[in-house]
Amino acid sequence: MIKFVQKGNFDKTTNFLQKIKINEFLKHLDSYAKEGVDALSKATPVDTGKTASSWDYYIEEKPGSISIIWTNSNVNKGVNIALILQYGHGNGRGGYIQGRDYINPAMQPIFDKIADMSWKEVTSL
Repeated sequence: MIKFVQKGNFDKTTNFLQKIKINEFLKHLDSYAKEGVDALSKATPVDTGKTASSWDYYIEEKPGSISIIWTNSNVNKGVNIALILQYGHGNGRGGYIQGRDYINPAMQPIFDKIADMSWKEVTSL
């Protein structure tokens, strides 16, 4: 015969879900989102400085998820300049200008902080 015994309750899980429900988590995300804007601004290659100063963010809540969306509003002739700096582009004379990966290295420390903070929230209950 096999017997399973369970002790305890779901208080920690319930408390964690309540914290998320009342958006306590958002105050932390907002500070990390601002850090991301700062990191992106500092890492953006500078010619005129317009692209570096055009970073912003918003926090999007959907059922079951919260996302930080970083945006750059510097658009020239329908082309987002931050993206062509990242991925490269044709120069209009048959040549190609290589992109420079500046976004990922700038954002990795922010992503790591968010992951650490999230793990601490889950395990500290």
